[in-house]
Amino acid sequence: MMKVSLLTVAAILQGCVDARIVGQRDSSTANSTFNVLNYVDPLIGTANGGHVFAGASLPFGMAKAVADSSVDNQGGFASDSDSISGFSHMHDSGTGGGASLGNFPIFPNPGCPDDDLNQCVYRYQDRSVGFSNATLIAQAGYFSIDLDSGIQGEITVTNHTALYRFTFPSDTTTAPMIFADLIDLPQSRSNSTAFVDDKTGRITGSGTFNPSFGIGSYNLYFCADFSGADIFDTGVFVNDRAGNEPKTVQTFSDGVNNDESYSAGAFTRFKAGTTSVIARVGVSFISVDQACSNGEKEIPDFDFDGTKQAAQNIWKEKLNVISIDATGVSTDLQTVFWSGAYRALLSPQDYTGENPLWESAEPYYDSYYCIWDSYRAIHQLITLVDPLSQSRMIRSLIDIYRHEGYLPDCRMSLCKGFTQGGSNADVLIAEAYLKNITDIDWPTAYEAVIKDAEVEPLNWAVEGRGGLTSWKDLGYIPTDDFDPYGQGPLTRSISRTVEYAYDDYCIASLAKALGKSDDYEKYIKRATNWHNMFDANTTSLGYTGFLQVKYSNGTWGYQDPQFCTPLMNFTSCYLNPDGHETYEGSTWLYTFYVPQDMASLITTLGGRDTFIDRLTYFHDSGLLYVGDEQSFLTVNLFHYGGRPGLSTKQIHTYIPSQFNTSINGIPGNDDSGAMGSFSTLSLIGLWPVHGQDVYLINPPFFREVNITHGITGKVATIRNLNFDASYADIYIQNVTRDGQVWSQNWIQHDFFEKGGVLEITTGRSESDWGTKAEDLPPSMASYDF
Repeated sequence: MMKVSLLTVAAILQGCVDARIVGQRDSSTANSTFNVLNYVDPLIGTANGGHVFAGASLPFGMAKAVADSSVDNQGGFASDSDSISGFSHMHDSGTGGGASLGNFPIFPNPGCPDDDLNQCVYRYQDRSVGFSNATLIAQAGYFSIDLDSGIQGEITVTNHTALYRFTFPSDTTTAPMIFADLIDLPQSRSNSTAFVDDKTGRITGSGTFNPSFGIGSYNLYFCADFSGADIFDTGVFVNDRAGNEPKTVQTFSDGVNNDESYSAGAFTRFKAGTTSVIARVGVSFISVDQACSNGEKEIPDFDFDGTKQAAQNIWKEKLNVISIDATGVSTDLQTVFWSGAYRALLSPQDYTGENPLWESAEPYYDSYYCIWDSYRAIHQLITLVDPLSQSRMIRSLIDIYRHEGYLPDCRMSLCKGFTQGGSNADVLIAEAYLKNITDIDWPTAYEAVIKDAEVEPLNWAVEGRGGLTSWKDLGYIPTDDFDPYGQGPLTRSISRTVEYAYDDYCIASLAKALGKSDDYEKYIKRATNWHNMFDANTTSLGYTGFLQVKYSNGTWGYQDPQFCTPLMNFTSCYLNPDGHETYEGSTWLYTFYVPQDMASLITTLGGRDTFIDRLTYFHDSGLLYVGDEQSFLTVNLFHYGGRPGLSTKQIHTYIPSQFNTSINGIPGNDDSGAMGSFSTLSLIGLWPVHGQDVYLINPPFFREVNITHGITGKVATIRNLNFDASYADIYIQNVTRDGQVWSQNWIQHDFFEKGGVLEITTGRSESDWGTKAEDLPPSMASYDF
């Protein structure tokens, strides 16, 4: 997703050893007192533009509830904000650009002065109340905050229901109030209605809203019930006026007013002396009745503590497929590890049973926000720790294709999101087949990826690929592309070219696996198209040869290779019509993006030594921003040049310097868990190459990591035999797999499926392990060294 600023590099983690864990193995099996949730901190990345969702959620849950900050609220709550505008029930995590969801916030206050309804403040611009970060408690499945109004707000959730416990000041002499506002965080509401039941205090409502990074609109419904206090009165408000009659209020697009100028909703007040109210808010994309039913079924007795415990038990079960021996490792580093894994399991969100667009027996997941971000690390981590959920997500993508005609590249709130590069669901589908993800309709999956490659949609801004005629005829996307066959932003010609080439490589891999030899030959040839945009004469900072602007007549243009790096016009290459030819990165970055044929790239760039020198300079010079997902693979590309130790060294330069436990402890916005996935996978030590059955081997940051496969039940163990907690001895000297010598610097997914033990011996300097041509990761061409 889009990045909005160059973030300050976070403070380096302290290397101290936690005395509580020295000498014992931190795993659920070896230590019965170990509680993984003690090492999950949802506040990491909630400041400085990280936009991490800090509130209560279940794994992949639809209900995601938190207190909403008045500013920088893309994820709802921001630790560097100073006030709260309400408590809302659905959010996305880590997104760039604008805020999303946050519909129908409820707002508690201790009472209107003199119990006069018109002396309360209702509009979100005026009602915000301060808080102190010192009062925050954020845990998996639970969030608590103390407001300056004297109210404590606590939150937990089930799948489709948010549960709030509001504790009011004990000395309040007025009637406490909770009201629901017909608004969302992006302020996109067009039409809405709220109704309050005078007898029960139940507030229900609906609204039509827009997605934050896509096209179209969606309808959402809510149902708020209250327990623990007697009702004083009910009513509705419009702007800062309120009354007990009527009990219904409606907004609509009148051509003049919007969310900012027209605030409306409904309230329930409770008798003076009320000290605590529990609010249960069910949400649904289907109807008010289903929203109410969700709340009643999931939390029938308003049991806050029991619901919280159930949510946390679910998180423990989900995370406990991983165990680590953390002897000697700081608590901070363990927290980075587990918090990253936690964030990777927040999205995509399981909306099964909540899709009004079509009827289907298949799962439906939403908030693929966006696959351009998530295909590089998030889905690889989900495949390791929760292959059943990854299967359901792939099935959902295929079902979206069945009913909407194309695989999505980005999708949120039932709407099509913007395509940022290639058709990246193709990569996930090919990888799922290669990694034996089960229960997939492969004929339909194959049909879907072929359509991406062959049929241009009318609006390729939100699905599929544009410029397919040029792609097939010229072998690249020209900067001056003539494309009367569909419509989309006629930009990003360089980054789209290399991404299309890799998409087609993944399709070729799937075709080969399915025995479709003719298709394999077609798409493997297209996978070489990246070379058609390589200009051997472009120079930058002493290096020669870069991807470059190219016109349809075959002549070259020019975009400075430094452009869109931290060294030059960093924020200029977003999704806009300004004509830039790379997306969220430079040609320095995209020139390294040939994961299908690194051997050819190395030769093209001047050979092994020149490649290693250039890649090292790329990381050391300030050209690379590791807070964007395209950077992830570059950290490990030294493996392809026969210097795996330099990949390990590079990882240690970014962790913990830019991934730590501070509230701004990630270098970019989290993009639904991408930054968390990068840190957790890097700490495990086996880096997955997206779209391939390849894991690049680095030593873990722990003595041992164990991952239990969710289907086979087999345990894969990665063991660092002479682990050095000071991280001076980080270079692999030799490796064995199940007692047998393993010289390749990569391994396949069957290690996780079948289980086994990978034992790694490290030392203080590089060795010759994994350096020979026959030990390097797969490439279309042979290595020339």
